[in-house]
Amino acid sequence: MSAGTGGAGLDARLVVDRGGFRLDAALRARPGEVVALLGPNGAGKSTALRALAGLESLTAGRILLDGHDVTTAPPERRPVGMVFQDYLLFAHLSVLDNVAFGPRCASAGRAEARAAAARLLERVGLAEFAHARPRALSGGQAQRVALARALAVRPRMLLLDEPLAALDAHTRAGVRAELRRHLADLDCATVLVTHDPLDAMVLADRITVVESGRVVQEGAPGDVAQHPRTGYVARLVGLNLYRGTAHGTRVAVAGAGTEAAETTGVTEVTEVTLPEPRAGEVFVAFPPRAVALYRERPQGSPRNLWRLRTEGVERFGDQVRVHLGGPLPLRADITPAALAELRLEGGTPVWAAVKAAEVRCYPA
Repeated sequence: MSAGTGGAGLDARLVVDRGGFRLDAALRARPGEVVALLGPNGAGKSTALRALAGLESLTAGRILLDGHDVTTAPPERRPVGMVFQDYLLFAHLSVLDNVAFGPRCASAGRAEARAAAARLLERVGLAEFAHARPRALSGGQAQRVALARALAVRPRMLLLDEPLAALDAHTRAGVRAELRRHLADLDCATVLVTHDPLDAMVLADRITVVESGRVVQEGAPGDVAQHPRTGYVARLVGLNLYRGTAHGTRVAVAGAGTEAAETTGVTEVTEVTLPEPRAGEVFVAFPPRAVALYRERPQGSPRNLWRLRTEGVERFGDQVRVHLGGPLPLRADITPAALAELRLEGGTPVWAAVKAAEVRCYPA
């Protein structure tokens, strides 16, 4: 591992060409910081993680870890711990020896490695399972053993590959909260790969969103949730999102380039009214719950009113989500009682209204 320049933590630019796919993404994480790499399937998240671990060669770029260049270092020479999606615990070894495996590979003596493993099992609350086999563990317990094994090598970077994906929904919430507590105690840079926005929002200090091999948005979880910049992110956080040009309190939205147009191909221009004047290229967003639906044009003419058509209906928690097409395709959340009253079916014309005060606007 050669010396280099740069500060503590991770500072990487990852360029990987594989077949017709190209990943080109910059990633940074300070010591003690958890950065979630979020994106749809095929976005390049796993490729990035494999490149950081040394399991995938870079076409270009470099990886600095605590100022040291590890770009060409083999996996075993990198101060990196990794928790795989399926944990990959050794079935023939005890829990204690699973955790001691890394230090033993790093030439630690058996007694020293097992003592370190015992301390880590105590730290994650599994000391009483030290002599059990992995098959005796629950999913949440196996995840904690995998985390302890990754930490046993004293990593300067921890890589988590969908660490909660193998858990059922009932177990997941508790393990997520527990994992957050463990990550908060670490002093190494942590990169978490996930496609689950809740995992990213709860576990990460910062989110980097990757689509088609490129970083399209990054920031604190709250900022990403409040100000989505792509249709993918808007869908994850439950917002209707459009891009347009603001003139005073009106935004001219062209279907092309909006979140809705990604699936509909709409190019018609319509307007969205804002609560306050703006100028220039902007995003406008509002939640599906802010949309009111009417079969007849409502009296009083709300400031945002569009004539649309029903394209689909689905159950969404205790609400019903209505998918609407037309000049401003959107999603609306209504109650089952409202659905019955409106008698909405495929192709049913409907008026959609949104108060200007419910519209969020920010620079594009």
